[in-house]
Amino acid sequence: MTMYEGSSDLHKRVERYEAALDEMRAAQQEIKNILHDQVLYDRWQQLGADLGFVVAATAATAHPQSADMNGHSVPALTESWAG
Repeated sequence: MTMYEGSSDLHKRVERYEAALDEMRAAQQEIKNILHDQVLYDRWQQLGADLGFVVAATAATAHPQSADMNGHSVPALTESWAG
């Protein structure tokens, strides 16, 4: 094996490492966004409850869930929230 072959192998390994790191960063950002959305939704529900709004089970089941721009499931608003 020449020095060039060893260097070429090292460059390939570094490229694979960098690609894997980029994928891991993208996955971490996706998870962060999902968790952030869930925390905001939970806080929004808590604020609504503090203001006297109630999540009606019948209204929630009457309206199917939709998806946001990232494809996450978003529960439908009840009539008291939507109006």
